[in-house]
Amino acid sequence: MKFLLCAFFAIAGCCATLNAQQPAIPNSVAPISAPAADQAEAVQGANSFAIDLYGQLRSQPGNLFFSPESISTAFAMAYAGARGETAAEMARVLHYTLPPERLHPAMGARLAAMNAPHAGYELHVADALWAEREAKILASYLKLTQEDYAAGLRRAEFRNAPEPARIEINRWVEQQTNDRIQNLLPPGTITTNTRLVLTNAIYFKGRWSAPFDKAQTKEGAFHLSATQSVQAPLMHRAGNYGYYEGERFQALELPYAGDEITMVVLLPKDSTGLAALEGELTANAIDQWIGQLTPTKKVMVTLPRFTMTDRFELHHALAAMGMGRVFAGEADFSGIDGKRDFSISDAVHKAFVEVNEEGTEAAAATGLVFRATAMHFEPPPVIFRADHPFLFLIRETKSGGILFLGRLNDPTK
Repeated sequence: MKFLLCAFFAIAGCCATLNAQQPAIPNSVAPISAPAADQAEAVQGANSFAIDLYGQLRSQPGNLFFSPESISTAFAMAYAGARGETAAEMARVLHYTLPPERLHPAMGARLAAMNAPHAGYELHVADALWAEREAKILASYLKLTQEDYAAGLRRAEFRNAPEPARIEINRWVEQQTNDRIQNLLPPGTITTNTRLVLTNAIYFKGRWSAPFDKAQTKEGAFHLSATQSVQAPLMHRAGNYGYYEGERFQALELPYAGDEITMVVLLPKDSTGLAALEGELTANAIDQWIGQLTPTKKVMVTLPRFTMTDRFELHHALAAMGMGRVFAGEADFSGIDGKRDFSISDAVHKAFVEVNEEGTEAAAATGLVFRATAMHFEPPPVIFRADHPFLFLIRETKSGGILFLGRLNDPTK
């Protein structure tokens, strides 16, 4: 089971200062430390942003899957170069409540924790800066992104050879995501105007703590609505799980090996109840529901085996959330090169997830293009039959950080 994700930023400036001799900052950095309270606040902010963004994206039909961890981290690197009202706007939408001098170390400490050795699963994060070979980037910006995000600087021939540079960056993305994200940057994304590209990738590999028996997987009806259904492979298992039952939904926690990462499934009791559940979704609500999960000895679980791929533009969703300035000519990213040359022209996210008897494999990529400008008895088993649309999220149990978030409307799509 693997989780993979990547974020991309391409930054273009029509009048960037040139400095062919500017040295690169080495990739190795000292371990980052930050107060636990700051890390917790950064996680809470990222989770709040995740739910806000889901609220914007959920109007699209069908399945939905994305990685808020990738998007939030990638934008944090861009935020490090934002100034004035642009920075204030980004902080409001992304829920960056800490001052920059505390936010970036807190983010860096979280990334360092992800890259630490783990028992039973693999999780790591990679960041990089790709700068035009002769473009000058402020040393202060390079220092911050290197120290807090371990984003080593690479030089690229954007001005003279944009297509080979695009291929090189795509290959880096493929390597960081075990080749699950192919051709993240389509032809024409990198141009002679590109001056800087920021990339972020996260990779997770593991297995269910208690795998499903493949022999128990049977074709069955998955109810798309009150009147429509499709045939899908339904996995079955009886076991001990964290379980909570609300008024209109059930919640189930399925741990991965090591018990440090889990999938939480939010299943409406009514096959047509997904929209109502989405309407109740807030970061605080998720915290409360997860906090009420109770170890339950016998849960009869039915879960579809499914694969989904999703791709969407983030531009309009983020602008609707109040972050329109970064896409306009008045954007101020002067913390990157000392000038107000950059604005974001595109923000694209692509994601993949597969859930099967052994575990889960997922990949996601985000691209932002910057342009110039008592009595003992045996209780009856709990029935958790996910044979109709549901929400699911992948989270860290210790920090509570949401790595992936989505919904399954149709397992055959």
